[in-house]
Amino acid sequence: MAMSSKNGKLFTEINITPLTDIFLVLLIIMMVIAPTFQSMDNSISIPEINSGIAIEQKNATISITKSGLMYVNGKEINPDTLVDELLVLKPTLEKPEVVVKADESVKSSEILRVMDAAQDAEFKKLIVAGEPLSKKEQKNLQNNSEKSKKGA
Repeated sequence: MAMSSKNGKLFTEINITPLTDIFLVLLIIMMVIAPTFQSMDNSISIPEINSGIAIEQKNATISITKSGLMYVNGKEINPDTLVDELLVLKPTLEKPEVVVKADESVKSSEILRVMDAAQDAEFKKLIVAGEPLSKKEQKNLQNNSEKSKKGA
């Protein structure tokens, strides 16, 4: 957009100062907000992952706590009945997928046990979450199971 000045010459320069100001303000906002997206619980060391995608919560989620308690979608179960629980849950799922969330101190034999149960229940995909089950999630699961035991 060319504009003419008083002496008749064309003025073709664009003032980019306001544009620069806007970008600097956006940069400052992002620098202030970015730390809030990081995990707040520094007491858990998260396993390193090279790449990955977000996990959908529509799957069967098996959680294993540090103490060895096992939960399927927040409900405490006996590990020996895991195959039966998965078979009951399978028709209600959109995709036949199992997500395993475990604390980092859980032995790999427990993860393999879940893998075997998922295979026996004929699930097509098993996802091991790239972060351990947090202490807050462990407490919530234990509190919920204690409340359900008291109610039963």
